[in-house]
Amino acid sequence: MGADWGHLMVGNRAVAYVEPGTVDVRTIDYPELVLRDGPGVNPANVGRICQHGVILKVVSTNICGSDQHMVRGRTTAPSGLVLGHEILGEVIECGRDVEFVSVGDICSIPFNIACGRCRNCKEGHTGVCLNVNPDRPGSAYGYVDMGGWVGGQAEYVMVPYADWNLLVFPDREQAMEKVLDLTMLSDIFPTGYHGAFSAGVTSGSTVYVAGAGPVGLAAAHSAQFLGAGVVIVGDMIAERLAQAASFGCETVDLTGEATLAEQIEQILGVPEVDAAVDAVGFEARGHGSASDREAPATVLNSIMEVTRAAGRLGIPGLYVTGDPGGIDEAAKVGSLSIRIGLGWAKSHSMTTGQCPVMRYNRGLMQAILNDRVQIANAVNATAISLDDAPRGYREFDQGASKKYVIDPHGLIPAA
Repeated sequence: MGADWGHLMVGNRAVAYVEPGTVDVRTIDYPELVLRDGPGVNPANVGRICQHGVILKVVSTNICGSDQHMVRGRTTAPSGLVLGHEILGEVIECGRDVEFVSVGDICSIPFNIACGRCRNCKEGHTGVCLNVNPDRPGSAYGYVDMGGWVGGQAEYVMVPYADWNLLVFPDREQAMEKVLDLTMLSDIFPTGYHGAFSAGVTSGSTVYVAGAGPVGLAAAHSAQFLGAGVVIVGDMIAERLAQAASFGCETVDLTGEATLAEQIEQILGVPEVDAAVDAVGFEARGHGSASDREAPATVLNSIMEVTRAAGRLGIPGLYVTGDPGGIDEAAKVGSLSIRIGLGWAKSHSMTTGQCPVMRYNRGLMQAILNDRVQIANAVNATAISLDDAPRGYREFDQGASKKYVIDPHGLIPAA
């Protein structure tokens, strides 16, 4: 399908990062099948032609905890960066080189931008594609140091390498009925699943998930789906612990003076678990009396402490190479005081990095469509308008136990 000149009359409203603590909704250019210069766009990517891409009308796009790191000023994100890497949309224009995707398809977009052609993509490591980001391997929409691909918290967005990247839903009507679940396939559900799966969760496993934010809740629900015997979730916010308990998780309050191991022992009879997941990342805080202070290695060290010898650790929580707000000079470049000696002595295996969404999203789509999982309920999916996005960011930052789903065109069915 060629360009529709009527699109030139259409605006494109989007959520942009302004300064620490502030986002706003502004009008940006309608997307083209080329990457133009703009906030955060790597000079080597400017003018990149994307006839292999599509233009999407965004049906739903979610606020992610990773977005929140930028909005808090904890990265080097430039002002004006359009946010949003969790995208579900309808194809409204296809580039000349798109063969297997059609106008009208409803699809989920992995947050990893991947070419499908490089060595890493061919080996399934789509989180570290070699060809889409001149800065380093790996890319994502609307994210700092990721090449400058425009984010999807907008009315319309361009997606490159469409034949490779798009997960097309088999039935349009069914997809729209389950859109609050299916919108989680772009990031949060595969990321949570990756954390549990890479930690070796299987039938009867005992599992500890650090963090009851949306990814932690997704990891906990994924652990249940994988057959875990007991899933324990730790957090410091009562509302989030209540959300974890609502779908059958045990919970531990990390603001108390009892140690994590002691609280796990009260639940399991032993102070350790088979598998653990870090769904917190670099903005971790200390436990107990130290919960008012940031301690970026706390979660990593605590999960090594409570995971059995020869156990595995899944680390979907975000760690960065640049943190202007780090507690010391080491933390500002991502160097943390991790007890690697403990992990080595216990023969732990650890999996880190961006989730390669494409490895999991088709199977998780089938689980949703066949009612094997209830991910929207688990993470308390809450639809809001594009104009309400700044409020959503504020409430999420204050610890609201909700996964905010932006509905730019009013297409999400009323719950």
